[in-house]
Amino acid sequence: MKIIKKAQAGSFESSDILILAENPEGVKGRVIQLNSIVEKQYGNMILKIVNNVLDKFEVADIHLVIHDKGALTPVIKARMETVLLRASNNQKGTMY
Repeated sequence: MKIIKKAQAGSFESSDILILAENPEGVKGRVIQLNSIVEKQYGNMILKIVNNVLDKFEVADIHLVIHDKGALTPVIKARMETVLLRASNNQKGTMY
C-alpha cells in the first residue's frame, strides 16, 4: 500500500489513540513517533501492534505520529487500519 496523503484517525480522549500518518518525500522506511501515557509499561507492545498492521497492509515508507491515551489493542488496530485506508485514499463511504 502506498501512502499518498496526510491522514489521521482517533481522538485525544481517554482510552483512545490519535494517529497521524504521512509519507514525506525523501523518507524511506518507517518512522514512528510514540507519545503514550503508558509508554514505559506498554510502549513496545504498542509499537509491535502498529508494525503488525503496517506489515498486513504492506506499508514500507511512512511517518507516523502516535498520541496514545491508554487505548486497548482492538482500538489501536482499528485506528491504524482507518488511518492507512484514509492516507492511501482507499477508504469508501466517508468524507475523508
